[in-house]
Amino acid sequence: MEKQRISYVDPSTLDDAAMLEELKRCAREGTPRPESSAVRAHVPAVFWSFANAWRDTFKHGVCDHAIKELCRVYVSRSVKCEYCGNQRSMAAARDGLAEDDYRALMEFESSERYDERQKAALSLAQAIAWHSDLTDDDWDRLHRHFSEPELVELGYFIGLTLGQQSFLRLLNIGHHEVLDLGDASLAPGFETKEAMEETRSSEDYWARD
Repeated sequence: MEKQRISYVDPSTLDDAAMLEELKRCAREGTPRPESSAVRAHVPAVFWSFANAWRDTFKHGVCDHAIKELCRVYVSRSVKCEYCGNQRSMAAARDGLAEDDYRALMEFESSERYDERQKAALSLAQAIAWHSDLTDDDWDRLHRHFSEPELVELGYFIGLTLGQQSFLRLLNIGHHEVLDLGDASLAPGFETKEAMEETRSSEDYWARD
């Protein structure tokens, strides 16, 4: 791991009980994991702005959670945010999302793993992440599968994800570094520090150049 660029706020130094409880929730449940939250804790307004937006638009909201999870990891793969890309939503797993669903994300249009609704959402994530255009046909497909409120939420969530992950990837933060209470929401091969290092050194690791 390269040098970390912004420090973590030590949870033991926090006087705000609500912030500490939110950090512990991140450790227990993940997405987000506690390290990124401990960076944002330098500025309580930033900490709560992200925590509240994430809760309201990712964990809850009007669009299906599993769709948003696919878009979240698509963005991670696009910007190569290892920290975010090696997290998984436990709620999406309960909804039936499998690890193989993450592996084909960068070739989603040609993959048989995704239905038309998922492909439509991922086309929006692709356009936002890569600053590409959507055609009239693309928009027609989006409107066939999503209501306008769903599209507003999906676009906002993808934008929030892209901005935050583009920042976090620069910081060289890693898992198991703050309130290491377990492996909640970590991808297979990241359950422990030792497993994480082995996975990151493998030839087929997704973030290798």
